[in-house]
Amino acid sequence: MIWIVIAEVLPDAFKEATPSQVASAGTLAVAFMETLSTVLQGFTDGHGLEDTSGFLVSLVFGLGPLFGGIILVAFSLAFNMPHPLLTGVASGIAFRLASWRPLQLVMSLKMGFFTTLFLLLGGSVFYHLVEASILMVAKHKKSSVNVITSSSGLSLSVLTQQSLLACGCVFLHAYAEGLALGVAARKASGLGRYMVLPVSLHGLPRGAAVASCVYGATDSWRGALAAAALTGLAGPSAAIGAILAKIGYDGLDYWMVIACGALIPSFGRVFRHSLRLDARKSVCGLLIGFGFAWVCLMSTRFICLHTPYCNSAPEAVT
Repeated sequence: MIWIVIAEVLPDAFKEATPSQVASAGTLAVAFMETLSTVLQGFTDGHGLEDTSGFLVSLVFGLGPLFGGIILVAFSLAFNMPHPLLTGVASGIAFRLASWRPLQLVMSLKMGFFTTLFLLLGGSVFYHLVEASILMVAKHKKSSVNVITSSSGLSLSVLTQQSLLACGCVFLHAYAEGLALGVAARKASGLGRYMVLPVSLHGLPRGAAVASCVYGATDSWRGALAAAALTGLAGPSAAIGAILAKIGYDGLDYWMVIACGALIPSFGRVFRHSLRLDARKSVCGLLIGFGFAWVCLMSTRFICLHTPYCNSAPEAVT
């Protein structure tokens, strides 16, 4: 293998890329392999079967957002969905995701109304602070009404910039839920395989929201799929982190509500911008997205109520 790499692989690589690019790719590849080897060795040496099963099942948690993005892109290409409709779909899904867990906590009396409201406001404030910090670091200026140009010369439309920030909030929401899934996966019966279906179904609307937001802003279906796949990594990475840290479920609901609070202003801005383009299609997309998210989340709940899928920690996926 060493001979093949030196005699054939590296010369071919230098023909297609610069030495700096080859060195960077090789370093990242070695770092990834060493990290994966260390994690797997840790499970072999100091962790039990519960941790190992949770680690393996956590890798599957990212399938839901990816499938959601594929479904959205397929429908968009098949029916030639306009950009305001796609942005409305993303906003509808995000608003349903933002209201789902807080309403559950309030109705089940697990969290007080004013506490929930305070955490939602905290998430909204956090989003505005992050947005202001990013724009300040970029030292942006408006070259036109709808285009922002950074000091480095990179130009982004206002809708694209707002859409990327909104996707970041979805990623944060997925990460918060992934922590809860990591706690549940370690205790799941049947090596956690019963949780794969409800968790994947639970992630469908999240992937569809990111894909429709990116596709509506950039008109790139490849970018939409890449964003959905990247969002799918948030859940597994958070779940694996929760398993390694052996955290409990206490306090995770607070982080989830804060993440929900960040979704509301981020997609609120995206939806307001979409309304200026085409109000009728934007509202229609909002209703479609809201209904799609409701169907996915309710289907997950019915699966958990009438099957043994969520017997380990139903609060993590319902």
